[in-house]
This record gives sequence, structure tokens and C-alpha cells, in this order.
Amino acid sequence: MSTRAATVVTSKRTMLPRWAILRHSFAAARATWGSPRGGGGGGAAAAAAAAAAHRASAATMSSTSSSSEGRLLGQRQRRRFSTFGRRFSTFEVVNPTTEEVIAEIDEDSPASVIAKYEKLAGGVERWRKTPIVDRKAVLLLFNELLLKHVDKLASVLTAEIGKPITQARQEIRASVQRVRYFIDHAEAVLQEELVHQVGRLSERIVYEPLGVVAHICSWNYPYFISSNVVAAALVTGNTVLFKPSEQTTLSGQLMEELLHEAGVPGDAFILTKGGRSTGETVASLQGLGGLYFTGSYPTGVRVAELAAPHLVKLQLELGGKDAVYVRHDVADVAAAAATIADGAFYNCGQSCCSVERIYVDRSVSREFLESLARNVNAFKQGDPMHEATYLGPVARGQHLAFLREQLQDALTKGASVVVGGDIDVAREEGSGFFFPPTVLTNVHHGMKVMREETFGPLVGVQVVDGDDQAVDLMRDTEYGLTAGVFTRDKAKAEAILRDLEVGTGYWNCCDRVSPRLPWSGRKNSGVGCTLSMEGLRSFLKSKALHLYQPAC
Repeated sequence: MSTRAATVVTSKRTMLPRWAILRHSFAAARATWGSPRGGGGGGAAAAAAAAAAHRASAATMSSTSSSSEGRLLGQRQRRRFSTFGRRFSTFEVVNPTTEEVIAEIDEDSPASVIAKYEKLAGGVERWRKTPIVDRKAVLLLFNELLLKHVDKLASVLTAEIGKPITQARQEIRASVQRVRYFIDHAEAVLQEELVHQVGRLSERIVYEPLGVVAHICSWNYPYFISSNVVAAALVTGNTVLFKPSEQTTLSGQLMEELLHEAGVPGDAFILTKGGRSTGETVASLQGLGGLYFTGSYPTGVRVAELAAPHLVKLQLELGGKDAVYVRHDVADVAAAAATIADGAFYNCGQSCCSVERIYVDRSVSREFLESLARNVNAFKQGDPMHEATYLGPVARGQHLAFLREQLQDALTKGASVVVGGDIDVAREEGSGFFFPPTVLTNVHHGMKVMREETFGPLVGVQVVDGDDQAVDLMRDTEYGLTAGVFTRDKAKAEAILRDLEVGTGYWNCCDRVSPRLPWSGRKNSGVGCTLSMEGLRSFLKSKALHLYQPAC
């Protein structure tokens, strides 16, 4: 298998040590933190100026780019020959703020993926038999290392996907809390149960690790999502084959280093690198105990198809078209608008549980739209390394065309722009993958923006006349991840939420995840769950024991 580390490259292909990206990220952060940016929401012009400032601060890392082709796609793959004549693939990681290549990484071949799996399979018994107190201690140290290096880790994450630096730090710190939840509850889920005893017969259930667990992770919350699977799998005694998104492979490699530094053995956790072909090899592995995928519905279907012949335990955390409903009796219209604005545009709307559909009762619609517009206009969009930035670029260049298509479709069919919507501004090469936060009204379910998962800073607001219409519209989707209701009436909110086919319901809140509650989807939003005691137990298999004590 390839053991060659990722290298940071300039557009002239000068190789630098991989940890140079950390030094670059710190340099970029220091250069921007001391210079507050004026203005309001920013929009395309401000975003372009911020990208130029970011590029200036990163001048030591990348010189003038040679070609925009491929960089627009976020990653570009190519073939090259080693000095031994063996051909292998590499892919590039592109900074979405500057559109410059920040790393070139070797992709694992199918043979390399299989070799890594076999190494993990060889380590299953040793890790399973490692005392639970030792497994917990290792993860506690991993948590300490995450906090110790939070600034460096956040800077790399921001460089990879354009997540604002404050949100990147928040993700890592919150991941520590999730890991701690698994540590605190692992022994409880591993306890065997005596379910029946009569005379000399007892019936027990024991819980055992699945074996080798593979995790194919998405790019939008690499620490959140990986902690849901990796930490839970390790603490319950599984070994883990981890495939991060190619876009966040640098973060994945740093996570691997910290896990091994904390004491996780080399045959208990291994990272595999690559894009679609690597993911398909992982999903096709025979002998996996569990396969956990986070990503889009179409890719999730493909993963399920590949895994099906091996009857592996499969969990799919897929997309959403999450809706909120603001009733006529909402307690505070302004507060609801502020909460929903954050739920729609945090992380540039790139969350499976981001608010993507808003239904508001006609009686409060004007006040709500005005308040929503004020909140969204106040969001600062620009260089994600700047402490004051709320929205950076979208992570993938090709997604700009998708967002513009949704927007243009809505406008053609009668939608009105409340905020943003400037899609005619010509993009300059290197200006970053910025899309202005956009709110539409006069929308309906004949528009793509109300039907397709958007996964970006674009949301539609539809005015409704009462609960019946709102509930019918909220149900009218192929997805079933989350839904929220804003009202004074708790009983009414619970009745509506129980009536919707979603995995998570919110009353007067949205876009919230707790380690204490299961995270699951209905319909095309996925199967299985993570988090909570139920999610932790999903990394175990039960064994029934019928124990009959002899008479003598």
C-alpha cells in the first residue's frame, strides 16, 4: 500500500512538507485577524475582495495559477508515473476561497484498500480484547489532543472547504463533547442483560463488536460526522477503516495522526485516501462488520448496491429538504426569524439539516420576511479566515452552477428575491466559489428550490393559510430528516411533528443535534441512526445465550 504522505504544492508544483499547510494556515489567519472588515452582508463584490485579501496572505503557498480547468471541480485527478514505472492516481485539494491547489495526494489503489482492510481484520481480536478502560483512556487522550491543536486543525479545515474559522473551531470543540458522550456510555451498552430466569434456565443477551467498521465520510462536517462513527466504533471494540472525503483528506490525515498519538494501534484505525473509485472499493469489501456512509442520496444508493451481496450491516446518513413552519401564534416573530436565518445559512447552508424550506402563516408573513431579511443582510460574507466572517464560499466550485440553476428556475416561474440573488456578476478567475446568501418568496412546489436538496445559501419562503396547508406542504418531499414548528402552543407543535415522517422534530428551534438523542432519517434521508445510546449500540451485534445449569 502507498505510505507516501500528502504534500502541499504551489501552482509551479514545488513540493513542501505536508505540515507546511499548518504554517500557511496560521500565517493566513494572523494576517487577517488583525484587520477587521467593514460593511454589511458583503455579497459578490465583497466576497471577491475578501478572496483577493486571502490570496495575498497566502502568497507564500501559491503563486499565479496555471489553469482554471479542473480547479472549478474542487478536485482534479490525473495519472503519473513513479520512478519505478508504476502508475498511480493523485488528486488535488483546492482552497475554495482562492481556487488554488493546496495539496496533492496519492489515491489508494484497490489493492491498497484491501491490504488496509486485511490489516484491520488482523487487529480485531486484539482491540476487542483490550480492556474497555484502556480504550476509553485512549479516546480521552485523543480529545485532549484535539483541544490542544484546535487552532491548527481549524485552520486546515478552513483552507480545505472554506468553513469560517470560528465555525471550524466550534465544530472541533463540539466533536470533543460527542466523543466524551461515547466514552461515558460505552460500558453501559456493552453490559450483558439477563432477560429471563426460571429454575436452572437463564436467558441472556451479550453484545459484541461488529469487527471491521468502514466509514465513508462527507466533507461538510468532517470532525462531527467522523466522531459519530469513529469514536463510537473504537470505544465499543471495533477496528475502523476511515475514508474521508477527498476534499477533507488533510483533516482526515491529521485526525489519524492524533488517534495514533493517543494510543490507537495501527491495526485498529487506518485511513484510506481517494474519491469515487476508492469509496466503491471500500463499499465492495467482503468481510466488513459494518459500513457507515454519510453523503447524498444517489451516492448512498450506489453504496447500498455495492454492499448488498455481502449482507453487511449498513447505515446511510443522507440528505434532507428540511422545513420549518411559523404559525400565526409564534411567540416572537423576530426571534423566530433570527433562529431560522442561522439554521438556513450556518456553514453556508451546507448541512443535511439546514433549513431549506420555510412556511409562514399569512398573518405574520410580512413581519417575518422583514426580520428575516435584516438578519441575512447582517451576515458577513468573505474571507473565512477572518474572525468576523459568518459565510465563506461554497466548498465545491461545480455547486455554483447548481445553485444558479435552482435560482434561475425559481425566478423564471415567478419567485421574488428578498435578499441576494445576484447571479449575473461575472466571476473572475481566482475570486473564490462565493454565492450570496439568498432568500426567495412567492415560491411554490413546482420550483426546484422547494423540491431538490439545495445544500447552499439559498432558501425559499412560502406563505400559507393555516396548519393543514403547512403540514401538507411539509410532507410533500422525498426526504425525512428534520422539521421544525415555531408556535406558543407546545401541544400543537408536538401533534404536527408526530404527524410528519422525519427523524428529528424541533419546537421553536432548528438545525440542532444532541449526542443524547438518536440522529436518523426517514424516506430518502437514510436508514439506521448514530448518536445516543441507540446509536452507540448500532456498533454492536447481539448474541442470545440459553444457559441451562445442570442438576449436579
